[in-house]
Amino acid sequence: MSSTADQFSNATKATFEAQMAAMNDFANRALHSMAELAELNIATAKASLEQTSAAAQQILSAKDPQEIIALTSSQAQPNAEKVLAYGRHVASIATRAQADFTKVTEARISETSRQVNKLIDDLSKAAPAGTENAISMLKASVANASAAYEQLVKVGKQAAETMEDSMTEATKHFVPATEKPARSKK
Repeated sequence: MSSTADQFSNATKATFEAQMAAMNDFANRALHSMAELAELNIATAKASLEQTSAAAQQILSAKDPQEIIALTSSQAQPNAEKVLAYGRHVASIATRAQADFTKVTEARISETSRQVNKLIDDLSKAAPAGTENAISMLKASVANASAAYEQLVKVGKQAAETMEDSMTEATKHFVPATEKPARSKK
């Protein structure tokens, strides 16, 4: 009986260590994504400040209201394109982070399922006669849990793809919308 308890204890310890390693990996990947997003925001803020300063200088040097209107109108298209580029970059960071999390999660699920199935097989060898149905139910429960986790990962992938598709679709509609007013004023 002590060998069964030892097996269970060792399996529990290994699972706990694996879960801690996975959580550490998740945290590192999340921090990396947040750092990348912070760098993007700092660069965007710096560029925006420089652009705003230059635009303000141009407007202050304008000689009449028509020139001010022309200057502000000429900035609409480049500003819209910059907003779209920023949005694409944020979506790219989010998509990469989601892909990283999915990869780690899939590996964790696979390894945990393998360990649990091995433990069940080892325990079933030492189980008394007549427990076959209980062991089969336990194996089925593990298989169902694994299937549920796989479905969750699949839904996460679909959500990321939907977000990326939505960003692409918005880009297709937004850029032509910003170009039309600029053309009609010419």
